[in-house]
Amino acid sequence: MDSLQAKQRIFELRKEIEYHNNLYYNKDNPEISDYEYDMLLRELENLEQEFPEYRDSSSPTVKVGGSAGKKFSEVVHTVPMASLHDSFSKEEIIDFDRKVREIVKNPQYVVEPKFDGLSVSCEYENGVFVRGSTRGDGINGEDVTDNLMTIKSLPHRLKGDFPPFLEVRGEVYMSYKSFEELVKRQEINEEKPFKNPRNAAAGSLRQKNSKITAERSLDIFVFNIQQIRGKTFESHKESIDYLASLGFTVAPFYNRYSEIGDVLAEIDRIGDLRGSLDYAIDGAVVKVDNLAQRDLLGSTAKFPKWAEAYKYPPEEKETKLLDIEINVGRTGALTPVGIFEPVFLAGTTVSRATLYNKDFIDETQIGIGDTVIIRKAGEIIPEVVAVKSHGENSTPFVYPEYCPSCHSKVYREEGESVVRCTNTDCPAQLMRHLIHFVSRDAMDIDGLGPAVMEQLVDRGLVKSPADLYKLRAVDLASLERMGEKSALNLINALEKSKSNSLYRLVFALGIRHIGQKAAKLLCRKYHQVEMLFSAKAEEISEIEGFGDVMAESVEDYFSLEETKALIYELKNLGLNMSETDTAVEEGVFTGKTFVLTGTLPTYKRSEAAKIIEDNGGKTSSSVSKKTDFVLAGEDAGSKLTKAQALGVKIISEEEFKNMLGI
Repeated sequence: MDSLQAKQRIFELRKEIEYHNNLYYNKDNPEISDYEYDMLLRELENLEQEFPEYRDSSSPTVKVGGSAGKKFSEVVHTVPMASLHDSFSKEEIIDFDRKVREIVKNPQYVVEPKFDGLSVSCEYENGVFVRGSTRGDGINGEDVTDNLMTIKSLPHRLKGDFPPFLEVRGEVYMSYKSFEELVKRQEINEEKPFKNPRNAAAGSLRQKNSKITAERSLDIFVFNIQQIRGKTFESHKESIDYLASLGFTVAPFYNRYSEIGDVLAEIDRIGDLRGSLDYAIDGAVVKVDNLAQRDLLGSTAKFPKWAEAYKYPPEEKETKLLDIEINVGRTGALTPVGIFEPVFLAGTTVSRATLYNKDFIDETQIGIGDTVIIRKAGEIIPEVVAVKSHGENSTPFVYPEYCPSCHSKVYREEGESVVRCTNTDCPAQLMRHLIHFVSRDAMDIDGLGPAVMEQLVDRGLVKSPADLYKLRAVDLASLERMGEKSALNLINALEKSKSNSLYRLVFALGIRHIGQKAAKLLCRKYHQVEMLFSAKAEEISEIEGFGDVMAESVEDYFSLEETKALIYELKNLGLNMSETDTAVEEGVFTGKTFVLTGTLPTYKRSEAAKIIEDNGGKTSSSVSKKTDFVLAGEDAGSKLTKAQALGVKIISEEEFKNMLGI
């Protein structure tokens, strides 16, 4: 590769890595595996070393990948929260040891598991937890104190000989068990599930509503002292022992070694333990134990020179496909699930995995008897990577023409990958539909979880959402694990939900393509439920954010006689059928759509968005020809560029205030 080619490739890699950094650290929604990301970063590191003339202080190899979001108030870290340099071979760990020994004599190393979660800082004054924050970009993080307070394994008050001030660093994580339960709930509601426990933990910790965070059952391991007053230590191991005495949950093992051969053996031992742990680790961390030696070794702008992370490779296995089952979801979606010869993979025995959809079936020509390669996405969700070979007698699987639950004809809309059952009364859809109906963002009926709902359906007490409001306390009290008090609480929760705003009911009905935000926008235009019965797709599509597919879905749903019958039954049972959202209908921004980008001088973007909506306007996350104004601050990115290309009017905060008459 010549210099010009290297320059181009370095530019491409930096752009690609920054894109994935934003998805991983800020959006909690990665598109590629950790291993694929690590390989991109390693390629960039190698090129920058080979062509030092193209090094840049803003490169992803130099700076921490995350950033402080705008959702929470900012915290400036007095002690930077650095990243770690990664190794992918034993030779690299040996090279790390060689570099250490060139500077310090007879180093000892502590080897710990590398937890796969979200790094946080926790501060204590006189033994009391006072503030917690995310790592962010290493210097600026987000204040998530309230959410950290919900984590039971993080002490709110320290025990023993605590100092006047202490700041510790830890890793917030979600156990495999909690993650599996969360994904099951998301799948039942046909929500997009988190890809792995790490993203689930990060997404849960960044919730504005700490009650949601509390329901996610997060945990934390504390692994470092960032700052301390009134006490000193000579070694890292000594400091971790001290943290354990204060009541922190520290790593279950952090052993000390003098020889690099023993360090490598411990890395292997930790790797072998992965299958028996109830939490995700993606590697092992090797740290110089003596704190004075750490000072001699120093740090780069991104990571310390006294520590190295060894990353374990992803594990894949071959197995034989024995059968394909078809599961029917809440909206009638038919999802294929592969049944395999059991294989031990990433710590558990795997015998089932999703086959995604009909397109995957058709593209791979997969058939019963084929040999396939499977892995665990995020080391938890089994997935088929590829078909390695077709069996001698196997034939491609043929997608069913009739629903396996109710035997109604199935269909596939043009442009969609999903095959659906046409029968709205399909028994397989009922359970999932009811669980969605009572979920938090819908009717928010506390106490009606899957276990209770399953009993109600099995006993024939509930056959539609309306039946929920006909339940009596005596019916509920007879259910397993449901006493009189719980039954009464549930009846009260059902009664309370009757006064919900109309948009919650519309979202709860489970109309295809209509999420909570779309339901809210819909009900601001059609604020009486009867107005939706005669609404036509053409006029519905005029709502900002609505496309033709969404509009047609709404018209199709409310034109059905069974929909009208359900609505009238719910109305007779006392449910509110009017929109009670207090959005301002008229104002200086009525009929105008704004896109916000960059950092504004005085307003947070969320504050500016609320001002726009309070004055009758709307906000959108993307720029289009329908956008009226782009409110741009410093460091405005691609949205500003697109606005310029489309000729959309760009305004400053000062111009924005002038429009308001401020």
